[in-house]
Amino acid sequence: MLTLEAVSVTYNHRRQAVGALADVSLQIADGDFVSVVGPSGSGKSTLLLTLGGMLSPSAGRVLLDGESVYDLPSDQRARLRRKKLGFVFQTFNLVPYLTALENVQAPLFLAGLGDREQQERAAALLERVGLGDRLDHKPSELSVGQQQRVALARVLANDPAIILADEPTGNLDPDTAQQVIVFLEEFSREGRTLVMVTHDPQAARRAKRKLSLRAGKIASEEEQEAGEPRRGSSCG
Repeated sequence: MLTLEAVSVTYNHRRQAVGALADVSLQIADGDFVSVVGPSGSGKSTLLLTLGGMLSPSAGRVLLDGESVYDLPSDQRARLRRKKLGFVFQTFNLVPYLTALENVQAPLFLAGLGDREQQERAAALLERVGLGDRLDHKPSELSVGQQQRVALARVLANDPAIILADEPTGNLDPDTAQQVIVFLEEFSREGRTLVMVTHDPQAARRAKRKLSLRAGKIASEEEQEAGEPRRGSSCG
């Protein structure tokens, strides 16, 4: 379970304190699929980075399976991220000079797997996302949608229990965005916990829960039947 206890995040900008999150408390159960919506500047990406152990809160605590993430030394926090968390970004964050196979192998190399096991697992993951014939292609040789699918394969490399996705469909055409959401739904059905920041109301409605942020606070929360738009629901 992921838990935020009265979390606030404040930045200093031009000697002015700017609040990005304000006293946010939240519980995300194992296996939940949560979409986070709200206008630009509402704190969505800050929330995701804070959940992911990448941005220390100014106040409050973040707990992962009962362990206070930011009370851990930085090296232990990094190990926790590698072991339990996977990240998907709008900009893909692929290494441009590595092939698709090598990009997916990278976290497996860091985990200490042998070369053959790295290659076999990476190839199987790329096959899963429909890129079994693109193993040796570099990012510049792939379409935008294919690059995002490489990123999805890479996020599965270490079999994370939790996937944090920041605008995973933001750079994609509608058909490709739909494919990515279908993959995320598959990951959810496998029992993984997903938290997805999105501006896309259709993508948001595919989650089990939807949180709306306003000015760094949770303005509303609703349960919804995953994959089925609820009457009266909106990106709010």
